[in-house]
Amino acid sequence: MKTYKNCQSCGMPLCKDPKGSGTNADGQPSNKYCSYCYENGKFLNPDITAEEMQALVKEKIKEMGGFMKLMAGFFAKGVPKLERWKKD
Repeated sequence: MKTYKNCQSCGMPLCKDPKGSGTNADGQPSNKYCSYCYENGKFLNPDITAEEMQALVKEKIKEMGGFMKLMAGFFAKGVPKLERWKKD
């Protein structure tokens, strides 16, 4: 099974997740999604689009302030390339 360094929904580094990761339906830690996006095997915002997630990520990064404010667009740009948003 592949392990990921970043959440495959929002792009947040999983090492920065206060809970370590989201959880699968069986309660086990997810190796793919963070706790802000995924819990008990379900997405917390199931109807959000990749574009809406980009805007949310950009806003959250800007809230961090300082240097991160300048990098917000750069980080948000990668969201549509993550596993959750790939079209089969």
